[in-house]
Amino acid sequence: MSVTADTLTSLELPRWIYTPGETPEPDDDTLSRAKALVPARFDAFVPFDHPALRYGFALNDAGFFWEAHEILEAVWQAAPKGGRDRILLRACIQIANAGLKNRLGRARAVDRLLSDARTELGELTARAPKPSFPTSAAERFPITRVAGQLAEADGPGLSIKFGLMA
Repeated sequence: MSVTADTLTSLELPRWIYTPGETPEPDDDTLSRAKALVPARFDAFVPFDHPALRYGFALNDAGFFWEAHEILEAVWQAAPKGGRDRILLRACIQIANAGLKNRLGRARAVDRLLSDARTELGELTARAPKPSFPTSAAERFPITRVAGQLAEADGPGLSIKFGLMA
């Protein structure tokens, strides 16, 4: 399947939010289409404008935390090992998972996941950017803004948004 700008706009939000133990199953139709966009391996970096990546960000921002985790994990698995994009994706996966745990009322899990995400973003900012990959996810993601949200995150109203329009 070729990836075009129109591909992302054809990905609709799932019909319902999946919450383990509360809803019978996830709405897999759209998620399967998004996962099909992910290559077996990204060459040197994950492009910031890749439709599956942007869809994962949009899912998180819309409160589809389980679904965001699923899509971002698929992108993470295809990302080059040892690269900045994998670090960023681990942080984003932890943030989505924290949103889900918050919905489930698991405060200790939320605290641990947000701490892990802060650590990942700290590691990412400590590593030198790759000037040869200016369009990579790690180079274009608003790390400082999201890290600021993580620093202020607390309580049941937790909402960490990536703030990236799909």
